[in-house]
Amino acid sequence: MSSPALEGISVDVDQNQYLAEGADTVDAVVTVETGAQFAVAAPARERVEIIIIDCSGSMAAGDRFAGARAATLAALDEMPDGTLFAIVKGTHVGEVVFPSHGPLRRADRESRTAARHALDKLRPYGGTAMGMWLGVARQVAGQHPEAMAHAILLTDGKNEHEEPLHLAEEIRLSQGLFTCDCRGVGTDYVVAELRTVASGLLGSVDVVKQGSELTADFQALTQASMGRTIPELTLRVWTPAGAEVRFVKQVAPTIQDLSDRRHETAAQVGEYPLGSWGAEERDYHVQVRLDPAAPGREKLAARISVVAADEVVGQGLVKAVWTTDSGLSARISRRVAHYTGQAELAEAVQEGLTARKQGDETTATAKLQRAVELAAESGNEGTAKLLRNVVEVDDRTGTVRLRRDVDAFDEMALDARSTKTARVRKES
Repeated sequence: MSSPALEGISVDVDQNQYLAEGADTVDAVVTVETGAQFAVAAPARERVEIIIIDCSGSMAAGDRFAGARAATLAALDEMPDGTLFAIVKGTHVGEVVFPSHGPLRRADRESRTAARHALDKLRPYGGTAMGMWLGVARQVAGQHPEAMAHAILLTDGKNEHEEPLHLAEEIRLSQGLFTCDCRGVGTDYVVAELRTVASGLLGSVDVVKQGSELTADFQALTQASMGRTIPELTLRVWTPAGAEVRFVKQVAPTIQDLSDRRHETAAQVGEYPLGSWGAEERDYHVQVRLDPAAPGREKLAARISVVAADEVVGQGLVKAVWTTDSGLSARISRRVAHYTGQAELAEAVQEGLTARKQGDETTATAKLQRAVELAAESGNEGTAKLLRNVVEVDDRTGTVRLRRDVDAFDEMALDARSTKTARVRKES
């Protein structure tokens, strides 16, 4: 079911509403689209950009540090004049190195030159404590609580100099204050750590092999941030008494499980933060369990609303109709099936790579075999290509064999990009 575009936002629900007698689970793909009209009409907001550079000793390897510096300068050039910005040095502590004191500076010729001089003074040393870095970024964002704040976090190493619980707590405290895209350079970081930060702060995760590749990436991230003019959208899900939302997951353009971000706002009502938006489209998989009804009975399983600044700007309905007609109930929504497969693909990749690292070749082969099959079935050519760097595929039989000599970066790139999905649009 589709809702009319309200204030430039449309909500479309794709599902098979027919359930077999006694069935209690409803699945739907909810597409939220913000039109250019809505994005442009959004009131202008102050912008804060924070660039967090890993300055630990390992960044001295190769061109990592030089690449980080060049990428930071490129990001500054992408910021429109007037954008508030800060540069954070990350070691076993976090420190704002620009501005070194006083309030945040606005981007202009003078401040960019001063930031360049501050970067010239940085040298790699010390350790890695990403929670400390996020804490500093949170303090920076807190100087302008009404602003749209975005951070880029770059690291080349593991979070070795603080307890995991500290990082988890800093992610929790930072939620809603700023979004954060995470990037790894080289091969010594832990992709799962970067994914935890990025997912918790509604950002993206990716990796590059060389420091020289960072410039284009930082430019693209900054451009994307500047293109988001809607500070926050929220998905509000109402369900009838006795029903339960089993999960809410973003499934395109990337997979992000939002279930643990649910905030109860009223009886049978929960809200899920969707972060900042520009003119774009995203898909969400919503699964609801509800009490079965008699054949022929219809129930409203969920009311999905998109909320901006406490105003409902789009809405769609998830329905359930019980039937004894197996021809109706056996149909699976093409998009629900597709995104269920994409989620299984990401899980198979990550579990396969974990098993491979642990020396469990039997499990690794089985999981990566399944990943190859799912990538082919869903048309996810990006993941299919990355998989071939880790396994050999017999094109005749489709069977796979683990490669003996795998470039560590290829393995990490597959891990990092496993949550990028192939989009499938609703048939007209």
